[in-house]
Amino acid sequence: MKKFISLSLCIIVAAHLLAAVRLPSIISSHMVLQQNAKVKLWGWSAPAEKIRIQVGWDTTTYDITASRGARWVAEIKTPSAGGPYTIKIKASNEIVLEDVLIGEVWVCGGQSNMEWSADQGLKQSKEESPNATNKQIRFFYVPKSTAATPQDDVHAKWVVCNPEDMLHFSAIGYFFGKQINATTGYPVGLINSNWGGTPAEVWTPAEIVQNDHDLRKAAEKLNPSQWWPHARGEAYNAMIHPLTNLEIAGVIWYQGESNVGTHYAYQRLFTNMIDGWRKAWNKNFAFYFVQIAPYTYGDNHINGAFLREAQTKSTVLSKTGMVVVSDLVDNIKDIHPTLKKEVAARLANYALAETYQVKGLHYKSPQYSSHTVEKNKIRIQFDNVPTTLLSKGGEPTDFYVAGADGVYVPAKAVIEGKSIVVSSRSVKEPVDVRFGFTNTAMPNLFSAEGLPVNLFRTDK
Repeated sequence: MKKFISLSLCIIVAAHLLAAVRLPSIISSHMVLQQNAKVKLWGWSAPAEKIRIQVGWDTTTYDITASRGARWVAEIKTPSAGGPYTIKIKASNEIVLEDVLIGEVWVCGGQSNMEWSADQGLKQSKEESPNATNKQIRFFYVPKSTAATPQDDVHAKWVVCNPEDMLHFSAIGYFFGKQINATTGYPVGLINSNWGGTPAEVWTPAEIVQNDHDLRKAAEKLNPSQWWPHARGEAYNAMIHPLTNLEIAGVIWYQGESNVGTHYAYQRLFTNMIDGWRKAWNKNFAFYFVQIAPYTYGDNHINGAFLREAQTKSTVLSKTGMVVVSDLVDNIKDIHPTLKKEVAARLANYALAETYQVKGLHYKSPQYSSHTVEKNKIRIQFDNVPTTLLSKGGEPTDFYVAGADGVYVPAKAVIEGKSIVVSSRSVKEPVDVRFGFTNTAMPNLFSAEGLPVNLFRTDK
């Protein structure tokens, strides 16, 4: 009889523990919640369990009831940036979240150039580490994982920025967050969710690729690797979908190198990926990304340029922005340029100007606008040139001109204020111009404000 009572008691206790209110790992102490928003707190409990939530920034009490599926979600209004605060969640048990900040939350996504940290030998991160104690910056590092279906949770935790954890965190993510915090004064939560080598297909909801003939065919041409996934949606399901209840300010992204071989489908894939994420979050959040850097992509001399062109065209989506980094490369034979701090600064300036309305920043690279044929010359006009163009270290480089035959030859380029005049003695009747349109081109043409001119071609 005693054994029966003891067993029954164990069953009751176990059932009680299983029914206790539980939270996903993204909702925890030390987290950052998006300011001035209606954010979600969510989790699991017993079916139909009554749950009470109290937050430290106001006196409102939130009472909710879990669904019959043992899930619950509460919508909570957040104030302007501040903290730290405490959140109490009480049902049959009580969870107390401490040291919660209200500020700005950014996802740092992509492949290895976003992933890289001091773990990969980045000198800038190692030098910064002793100065990386900052209670206003929080890290959430999503571990590499895949899943065949969308998941609810990840195995990670929020940590306060410190020298040790900073060494293992995305260098671009850290320097981006540091600049946002220093300029705005807002606390910043950084979610590190990236995986070196991954093509964009694995970060895109699987049905988007599966239901599009052209994207599906391009995905079938991806080369499998033992170091990273290649199946559509695998990383999205495990490393992005579990985050989509969390209110965010936006995403910074550095990826594309693994899609150079299928560049012709990248604009469609990338814009659909962004749309898919925004649909999952139910928010048209900011999405700022890095154009891939010059690199020697095998024997082909132009596929990298086509990919950068596809990235440029992707900026037609609202609230997107691209930074050009063709001048921030120390070795064109290394697919991982080491100047991550400078890349992060360009992303941060874009976010500060567009998301936070900071005035006086020059954050957009000059970009081809139009051209006119003037006898034996072609004049190129550009957008995003506040004052004038300039070339560093001599005449402008990497210009090519072609006649009706489509044969491109090196061209002489002359700066005339905000425009460029291009010509060649061997092309009497020029038709088209290309600029920086190779895998490894590192042109010397800039705006006077210091940003490199984006590559372009006038032919189609």
